[in-house]
Formats: sequence, structure tokens, C-alpha cells
Amino acid sequence: MLQPLIDLRGAGTSLTPQRARLLQALDAHGSISAAARAVGMSYKGAWDAISALNEFAGEPLVTAEAGGSGGGGARLTDMGRRVLAFHDALTALQNRLLSGHGGTGRVENIDDLLRRLGNLMLRTSARNQFEGTVQAIQRGAVNSEVVLDLDGGDQLVAIITNRSVDDLGLREGGSAIALVKSSFVVLGEPGVRTSARNALAGTVLSCREGAVNAEVELQLAGGRRLVATVTNESAKELGIREGVPMLALVKSSHVILAVAV
Repeated sequence: MLQPLIDLRGAGTSLTPQRARLLQALDAHGSISAAARAVGMSYKGAWDAISALNEFAGEPLVTAEAGGSGGGGARLTDMGRRVLAFHDALTALQNRLLSGHGGTGRVENIDDLLRRLGNLMLRTSARNQFEGTVQAIQRGAVNSEVVLDLDGGDQLVAIITNRSVDDLGLREGGSAIALVKSSFVVLGEPGVRTSARNALAGTVLSCREGAVNAEVELQLAGGRRLVATVTNESAKELGIREGVPMLALVKSSHVILAVAV
């Protein structure tokens, strides 16, 4: 049987599962000796591991004061916390991937594993896919308003059922992906009054006309790109051309939210 492990490499060393547990224990106990005991390592082994890991990412993961065999104070740096969080996230993803194997963490069917791995790669016909952070969730009697921060100042608001919020495991500070079909995006001139919950400011990058419709690509204020499909007639009436400022209007009910499985 195969048993995959998360082993991050950097600067000639690696963050193995055991070393990740050492960092977790150190974060909990604030002491190298206590952390070493918690994970079943010798004090010297723990100290050597921490010394190696401090070269791992170009800056220290741990700040420590040697205290001999009796111990010594230690704590994770900001970089240490971020690297450990990355390792933990990869481990959680691995556990989800292997959840169909009885929670053993061992692989007996490679074909089944490959199928599950393929499911982690989100495939959709939606032209616009934006990964963001859930900023707020406002629950109502049946539906919830979910605000997704896209960075750079851009936001998308989605209205989904409370059941969907629970099924997706959405929470403030968590990540999610917003899907918006290009045909659901309405373009308008800056300053236009609208009932659409989402009005994203952008600049036209391109307008490619087809037989009936035109595909318009905007660069949003936050740097992301959004695609809208409008009729050629609408593109001419709005004077859509490269460099022209536009508003992308999207109803909150037309925003679909997804999370990694």
C-alpha cells in the first residue's frame, strides 16, 4: 500500500510531518524541551531540526533562546506560522483526498485516487471565476447574503440559501470561488443607477465582435479581469472600445459560490 506524506523542501532541508508536529507543539508549549517531549524527540534532535528549518524559507521560522538540556524559550515567527499553516492546509487537502479510503491515509486503488484528485480541479463553463475570502455572512430566514472579498478593493455579493452556506462550510475568513457566467454580466456607463447588488468598476481591455454578440473583457479596479457577453448592437450603443471605463453589473442571485472538495 502507498502512503503519501506532505514533505516541503527548501534550502537543502525539508518540513516533514514530524517537524510540522514539532512546530505545532512548540507553538502550544513555548518551549523546545516541552515540544520535543510532546512529539517524542530528543532535545538535541529538536534543536537541530529547528536550526535547519530556520534556513528553510530565507528567514527564521522560530526564534529561540538556548537553555541547555533543561529547555529554553521559543516561539514561531510570522513566517513560521505562515509556513506551518501552508503545510497544515496541504495535509488537510490530502486527508480530504483520501477520505474515501476509510480514513487510513493509505492508497490501495491508484485509479480511484486519480479520479478523486481530478475532482479537486474545479471545471466549469462559467467564464468568470474569482477566488476570494468570505468577509461577511448575513443570514435571513431562508437565504444568506455572502460578501466575498476579491482583494484590491473589489467585492462580490452572492445570495444563496442557508442550506448551501452550511453544506459548503462557508465561514468568515474562509475561502470560496465565485462563478459568474459572462451572459449574466450587464455593462453600463459609470454613474448609472441600477438595482444590481454588484457594480464593479473597470476599463475595457478588448471588445471582440462575433456574428451576433461581442465578448468584452474588462480589467477591474482591483486588477482582476472579467468577461461580459453583450449584443453587437449594445456594444455600439455604449461605445465600448479599448480604454473606455465601464461598470460590470451582476445580480447577487447570479453569483454561484463553490469551495474545494
